[in-house]
Amino acid sequence: MAKADKTATMSRLHSAARLARTALAARLLAHGFYAGQDQIMLALDREDGQTPGTLAGRLGVRPPTITKTINRLQAQGFLEKRASNADARQAHIFLTESGRETIRAIEKSVKKTEKQALKGLDKKDQKALFKLLARIEANLSNEDLVLIDDDAELDEA
Repeated sequence: MAKADKTATMSRLHSAARLARTALAARLLAHGFYAGQDQIMLALDREDGQTPGTLAGRLGVRPPTITKTINRLQAQGFLEKRASNADARQAHIFLTESGRETIRAIEKSVKKTEKQALKGLDKKDQKALFKLLARIEANLSNEDLVLIDDDAELDEA
């Protein structure tokens, strides 16, 4: 790689991630969601009733950030907090009926953004990109790379 290109790959990766997030944010805004709110909603759709601390850990954000976002989503009527049966000091977060109804809109926005981002890439290229991004994530999180049946995920796209 030429001397001037030493940071080109990270620059491209950062730019692609930023543009993908911007495109998704524009789609989500049409449904009343702001950046980051979609991730909480989708995490609760996968496993309802998580604590704010658990959500923060799974999404890689600080607890105060998750608390502010949860409060906003609660004010919008998408989430509700319930005291734990085991420890009343601990809250669990649940999707409301309105929140459940918006999950499909979030998923559709994600799919449309993914389709836009992957336009012009055949299935083989998409599979290779998926594996490369998984490797980068594993490297940056100091974890071992574990690939599940990524063919099934790509076939759904």
